[in-house]
Amino acid sequence: MRRLLTAALVAGSLTACGTGSAAGDAVPVVIGYQSKTINTVTAGTLLRERGFFEQRLRELGRRTGKRYEVTWQDYDTGAPITAQMIAGKVDIGSMGDFPLLINGSRTQGQGDEGTRMVSVTGYNARGALNMVVVRPDSTARTLADLKGQRVSASVGSAGHGTLVRALGGVEVTVENQQPSVGASALQGGGVAALSQFVAWPGQLVFDKQAKLLYDGAALDFPTLHGVVVRKPFATARPDVLAEFLRAQLDATRYLHANPLAAAESVAAATGLRPEVVYLYNGPNGIATFDLSLKSVLRRALKDDVPFLKSIGNIEELDVDRFVDDGPLRATGFETTEELTNPARITGTDSACGVEVSDSAAAGEVWFEGETATRPAATPDCLLKQVKQAGKKVRAAYVPDAATGTRWFAEHAHWVRVNGGLLPFTTEAAAAARGAVLTYEQALAGA
Repeated sequence: MRRLLTAALVAGSLTACGTGSAAGDAVPVVIGYQSKTINTVTAGTLLRERGFFEQRLRELGRRTGKRYEVTWQDYDTGAPITAQMIAGKVDIGSMGDFPLLINGSRTQGQGDEGTRMVSVTGYNARGALNMVVVRPDSTARTLADLKGQRVSASVGSAGHGTLVRALGGVEVTVENQQPSVGASALQGGGVAALSQFVAWPGQLVFDKQAKLLYDGAALDFPTLHGVVVRKPFATARPDVLAEFLRAQLDATRYLHANPLAAAESVAAATGLRPEVVYLYNGPNGIATFDLSLKSVLRRALKDDVPFLKSIGNIEELDVDRFVDDGPLRATGFETTEELTNPARITGTDSACGVEVSDSAAAGEVWFEGETATRPAATPDCLLKQVKQAGKKVRAAYVPDAATGTRWFAEHAHWVRVNGGLLPFTTEAAAAARGAVLTYEQALAGA
């Protein structure tokens, strides 16, 4: 269901909608976002909840003498945002990589009346933002086990792209469904698997309604989300776009400085579990938040175009023209090509008595009744910490030993290697390294 949330930035009656004339000298700004697509929170849910954009527009108004009215429109996917942008009813939108490309393709015929991608929200350099899950009682261990069965995916989404790439020729029947519909179909037995983007896989697994079959990071192909703007709006209101990008940076800095509070804020606004939001958006999270339009991400977008053409979702797209870093550079933002997640786990591991130094091995434990998570230097140290604390665990997070994907320790598959315990997101990946242990067995043997 779509929610409309309007923030009037100054006193007075403002009734304008869209980008046409407004009441008095009010300037309307319409933002399309996806509240539950939590890798866009710095340009969506978190940005709206913290009010950073409205604060910056108030400052802009003091300089320009204008009033600004922001309307937030919430959608389940990027497709309706694109439709609204084509109709001139949404000015700025945030969505995943495939929807971004479809947006650019469908508006490119409008020339300078089309759209441009102007920043990145969250990305994963290996592709872990998309995953395939099955029911907890499923006997499938690899994607090959789905041969001939029905799999739910939103056709044209990044989750669909991951599925097709990962299947490698294994034939399945793809049911084109919205994420919520697909989740219900999975639980009801209407489909054998669900291939979707965040936060659906993590939410279903955390609620014990599914188990992970395929981690998109196994593809080692970047996935990302970003911000797109109508070019006429960017041309007419460059100052407003600049303040939006600065506000996005405000939200990104807040998320990095206050990861747990940010996760709880997003959870409260969306109905998602805070533990699930923190899985993706916390330190060492599956998502890396950085506005930079990195060259590796640009190349990934270009490589996505042939797939979207093959399934008839786009005709053609000049990615170099569509991706425009001019507005971001104009704000003074310094872009970077570095792929390291700036939000890292730090601190002292209480169980092993050492400082967390290896980001690739670090984890966290969130105990019931505690307002902060506890860092763990290694997966072994995390297991020891859980045993020693004797407290109920809200969530414990460990990195996959092969891909680095942050995952729930309880739902990881563990293997003893050279005396240590290593976690993996999928059973198949764990089995390739040795005898697979459950979390309970790993905990007992820590």
